[in-house]
Amino acid sequence: MDIHEMRTMLGDTQSEFSARYNIPFRTVQNWEAGVRRPPAYMLELLTQRVQEDLVNRKTAVLPVFDPKKLSLPKMRDYPTSLAWLRAVQECMGEPVVFGLDEALMCHGRFLGRDDEFLVWVYGSDALSRFNGVVILGNHISSYNVRSRNGLRYTDFSRTVSDALANEAILDMQGITEAVSHYYFTNNESVEGISVAPEYQDRFEALVRDAVEYYDN
Repeated sequence: MDIHEMRTMLGDTQSEFSARYNIPFRTVQNWEAGVRRPPAYMLELLTQRVQEDLVNRKTAVLPVFDPKKLSLPKMRDYPTSLAWLRAVQECMGEPVVFGLDEALMCHGRFLGRDDEFLVWVYGSDALSRFNGVVILGNHISSYNVRSRNGLRYTDFSRTVSDALANEAILDMQGITEAVSHYYFTNNESVEGISVAPEYQDRFEALVRDAVEYYDN
């Protein structure tokens, strides 16, 4: 794929593509106009990142309990959320990257719920054999992954972007709490959080909700 093909497949304008991958706008213009060509390593990296972003745009449908599927450990049976996640990971038996509420638990920004049923992950479609698993995507760039105590999870910016992408089916309490905590422990600022261009307006609304969260 060339740069123009990548951008149009994502549905981005040049400025949105520039912001998404932190490439100067003029550079994107020059690449598409043929004035300059991207280095081979850059083209390879962008191809990988774009393909991952396209794969991870699959529509997520919340699962309901199916007695024919395998069950994961219940959170209420573990002393901490991290202990529960380690048990979940061991039960799944294959590499996963936790996302959304589970990522927030790893970040220490959300404690979870006693009746936690949904588990949001990046991993193979085979994980759908377990009750409650929502697969956000099959692949995710290592740039968006953090590790803690043997668990792998999305960084905070990717977690926020995933929440906004799935807002229609997601309970936003966890992410609102997390952004509120980030804001008040970061000198009343959300500097350091970046989201994809298409979610910028909704992110600003989320920040307003988060700032007011503890006042309600």
